[in-house]
Amino acid sequence: MTPFELLLVLASAMLHAIWSAMIKGSGNPLAFNLLQEAAAVIAALMLLPLVELDEIPAVVWKLTAATGVAHGLYFYLMSRAYQEADLSLVYPIIRSTPAFLPLIAVPLLGESVSPVGALGIAIVVAGIWLIHLDRRIEIRTLRSRGILLAYLTLATTVAYSLLDKQAMVHFSEATWTGLLPRSVVYFFMLSAANTLVFVPLAMRRVPWATLRQAARRDGARAVAAISGSLLSYSLILQAFQTAPASYVVAVRQVSVLFAMLFAMLWLRERPDRYRIAGAVATVAGVALISLMR
Repeated sequence: MTPFELLLVLASAMLHAIWSAMIKGSGNPLAFNLLQEAAAVIAALMLLPLVELDEIPAVVWKLTAATGVAHGLYFYLMSRAYQEADLSLVYPIIRSTPAFLPLIAVPLLGESVSPVGALGIAIVVAGIWLIHLDRRIEIRTLRSRGILLAYLTLATTVAYSLLDKQAMVHFSEATWTGLLPRSVVYFFMLSAANTLVFVPLAMRRVPWATLRQAARRDGARAVAAISGSLLSYSLILQAFQTAPASYVVAVRQVSVLFAMLFAMLWLRERPDRYRIAGAVATVAGVALISLMR
């Protein structure tokens, strides 16, 4: 990865950790994400006149439909995981995509991983797993609903990372005269697509009265959160255009370190030495990956 690509991904990682802490810190993560979805759809409709829809390749539309399902399930499962368990425990599991993505990206996308890059990815993965290793956690806790939901969420991140990588490659090769960057356009495309999956699932668990109460309490924060999410994912999509998916997703896992910090300062969680050691290992792995050119 180039220094510029690394900077893009690290900025995205910090924004993603802030976004996750805002969701976890809300009164109801499902309701909070419904508010975010509403804000995203409204923004997409307002920006629609600035988008040259006929310049978006057909393959990008197809990939958007597929990734919309993955993103919709991601929002739903992630919201429920945050309702059930601490951010400092659930977040590292959800963000351990590098453990699985290279196994698929190499044969499917034809990407290559050098020995140093592979070592960096391995260290990142080891650090992420170490973060949620806590000897005080009993077996029944590891089988709890929150942990299981976190692992299901992880599966969706693997799926949408691969789909989004392919979509941005095709999108970047197309002629584009629109006023908005491709990454911003694609963000709103997938936001609209995942709404069709997430909203029906979430509304089964969020009564209208609860949603109205959340809108009064967290409406402004939800708008701020979706704005940060837009910037965060736009940076990732920009990096996807030139950098290998395996490296981009691995470097972004430094968000685990940011999330742990926010969990301590904002949510008053108290991670143990295993999680702290894991965070250090994650940073070491990122340093190795950043050496790749």
